[in-house]
Amino acid sequence: MNGRGVDHLLDICLTCMTKNISRYVTDIKPLPPNIKDKLIKLMSLQGHITDSNISEVLHPALEKLDLRDCDVSDSALQQLGGCKQLKKLNLNSWKGDRISITSEGVKTVALSCPHLFEASLKRCSSLTDEGVLALALNCKLLQIINLSGCFSITDVSLHALGQHCKFLHSIDFSATRVTDDGVIALVSGGCSQNIKEIHMGRCVNLTDDAVEAVLTCCPQVYILLFHGCPLITDRSREALELLVGPNKIKQVTWTVY
Repeated sequence: MNGRGVDHLLDICLTCMTKNISRYVTDIKPLPPNIKDKLIKLMSLQGHITDSNISEVLHPALEKLDLRDCDVSDSALQQLGGCKQLKKLNLNSWKGDRISITSEGVKTVALSCPHLFEASLKRCSSLTDEGVLALALNCKLLQIINLSGCFSITDVSLHALGQHCKFLHSIDFSATRVTDDGVIALVSGGCSQNIKEIHMGRCVNLTDDAVEAVLTCCPQVYILLFHGCPLITDRSREALELLVGPNKIKQVTWTVY
């Protein structure tokens, strides 16, 4: 059998294993990392990774973990202590608020995974500034962070990210409690020259000052979303025309009130 045939047979076996994961869960731990990576991907897509079985599939060389379709809590995150090479963690929730992930779990990840460069935490509604502060202080390579819908997040998080994460280039803090002060602190920090994408829609405390700060301090920004911000006026549109060169912004959204 050629290599392609072996790969196909392996995929069939792993698919079968995933569909009957409760039967085979005790057989997972001895598997080599490359096989576990394939299994993790399949289990993630089907939402089969849980607090009770995640320790079986994890391994020290793991670099990516997508749990957006899985029902997990802080307990799962607290088992990532051995995954020192983890670079991407996706805990986004698309169907509603994920209340089972809190700052305690995120702090564990921050302390265990110093190479993390992407943290997706959309609608992890129990997350507070404490968790983001831990990420900012311990994950200095952070490039992408999604805090959309984490409505307890305030300016404290943006201050920390601006101060400690100079490689940050994409951030989403839509529908949070941040104010102009937080945005100004973020774009005045070490990441100002790297930021390319900012989503700050539905932040009801923001004004034109926040938009102007982004346009003034972030020369590389090409995606800027600030729709659903009732305090932002036509002054921001004028700032866009005045401060941004032709064809520089690829995507911009705002709401006319």
